[in-house]
Amino acid sequence: MWQFLKWILLSHLLVFTLSPQAMADKLSDAKLLDAKRAYFTGNFEKTDKIIRHMVKQGNAVAQNILGVMYFNGQGVEQDLKEAARLYLLSATQGNAVAQNNLGLLYEDGQGVIQDYQKAVKWYQLAAEQGHAFAQNNLGLLYSRGKGVEQDYQEAGKLYRLAAEQGNVNAQYNLGLQYSRGQGVSQDYSQAAKWYRLSAEQGNVFAQNNLGLLNSNGQGVMKNYQEAVRWYRLAAEQGYVLAQNNLGIMYWRGRGVTKDYDEAAKWFKLASGQGNADAQYNLGVLYRLGQGVTQNHQEAARLYRLAATHGKVIAQNNLGLLYEDGQGVIQDYQEAAKWYQLAAEQGYAFAQNNLGLLYRRGTGVEQDYQEAEKLYRLAAEQHNAHAEYNLGLLYRHGQGVKQDFSEAAKWYRLSAEQGYVLAQNNLGLLHANGQGVVQNYQEAAKWHQLAADKGNSLAQYNLGLMFFDGKGVAQNYEEAARLYRLAAEQGLPSAQYALGWMYANGKGVEQDHILAHMRFSLAANKGNNNAKKWRISISKEMTPEQITQAQNLAIECEERSYKYCD
Repeated sequence: MWQFLKWILLSHLLVFTLSPQAMADKLSDAKLLDAKRAYFTGNFEKTDKIIRHMVKQGNAVAQNILGVMYFNGQGVEQDLKEAARLYLLSATQGNAVAQNNLGLLYEDGQGVIQDYQKAVKWYQLAAEQGHAFAQNNLGLLYSRGKGVEQDYQEAGKLYRLAAEQGNVNAQYNLGLQYSRGQGVSQDYSQAAKWYRLSAEQGNVFAQNNLGLLNSNGQGVMKNYQEAVRWYRLAAEQGYVLAQNNLGIMYWRGRGVTKDYDEAAKWFKLASGQGNADAQYNLGVLYRLGQGVTQNHQEAARLYRLAATHGKVIAQNNLGLLYEDGQGVIQDYQEAAKWYQLAAEQGYAFAQNNLGLLYRRGTGVEQDYQEAEKLYRLAAEQHNAHAEYNLGLLYRHGQGVKQDFSEAAKWYRLSAEQGYVLAQNNLGLLHANGQGVVQNYQEAAKWHQLAADKGNSLAQYNLGLMFFDGKGVAQNYEEAARLYRLAAEQGLPSAQYALGWMYANGKGVEQDHILAHMRFSLAANKGNNNAKKWRISISKEMTPEQITQAQNLAIECEERSYKYCD
């Protein structure tokens, strides 16, 4: 009872102490509150009914609300010009929300002629009143140099004012400035701080970028699981970059158990939104048959989608498919076209691949000089394949003057990156004293490096060095072992050399049948020395032994040269 009487007393007190103007303002506030409630519950008809009279009376808040309704077409037919008119009426009365909204219309050219300077004017007025959205929007214009001279420091100042009020977009934008070092000293820990504040409010851009910082260990301790958590939050909101990044984490097994099916799922979602990175990544999965059924045609389709968006690695890989005829009809000209597009963007692998086509004259007219130009562009980016190919041109004098020292230079650069063909060829130059001082030990070193990686030519060449005792201690058993490794890869010269070892009992037990078999394998590939030795050794064999050797040769070929002895 006392509470009720107290309310009555207060009510009467208010009635007697409020002036007529105050009473009108209070009534107006009550109507606006009622209008706002109706608006936010979707009752636009009621909202319109309440505020129309207030708009005519010049109420700035009502003018802005009705402007929003005309902008969105809520309860009225959408009319951007009318929205702009109402925002202007409200903004000229100092309403910060309307000033910001009018700035948005001028920035985007909606309902008014696009005018960045006018957008700046209205954002500035609202920003000076502490309106966080306007501060952020004005910061964006300073960052982009639209309507004002580009000024990252001013942008950062405005972002900070808005960010400190909890504005989610400003927090993200301030984090972006720290990440890029724009207007502030680059500071990933500050970037992480502001991204986190924004991300915790659900900003997908901040969530994705915070994931990137955690993945790379920038500003925070590297933490793949944390990266996955932030990527997932953004990805589940449909943010395409996060979907692709989450797919990569599943693909590589970082922060999650490696799962190609899950990787394919996220790549498909991002690819469906037109993301070129995801289209390429999904194309790789289809090419390799990871998480999806292997399908070179689908790989080609996806590479093409990404390639048409300018993704260089997709352009290069599409070129590879056309060169090899995988998923598409083999077409060297089409391969050259896609390599060219990627090469023009400076992609080293495409420059090298296009150089190969020019050297061979496939899909383009043979042109060693153009090949040299392309190899050099890629080699200057330290592409090991291009360094090797440039060395080949110098060794053979194709498109350039023959120069073994230049060949050795480029081979060495490639070989030091672990490229086995360059290691083998550099070994040959050292063995022959071409372009370098003859040095068998150095030759053996490079052959050994390539041989250990399974290169058949290097295995054979190193076998020769062990046979002759050049650069290494003479060792027939090691020579035979190396010849066998190369022979198992089908190298005819190694088949012949191993046959000779069997024929003469060097490093292996003498065995004419196995010798005949090895000579046959080499002879079948055109090795003339092997043909001569096969004839010679046949004279020392019975017909049954020859037949046995011939059968062994057939079986060896069927087993792809494995387990033949």
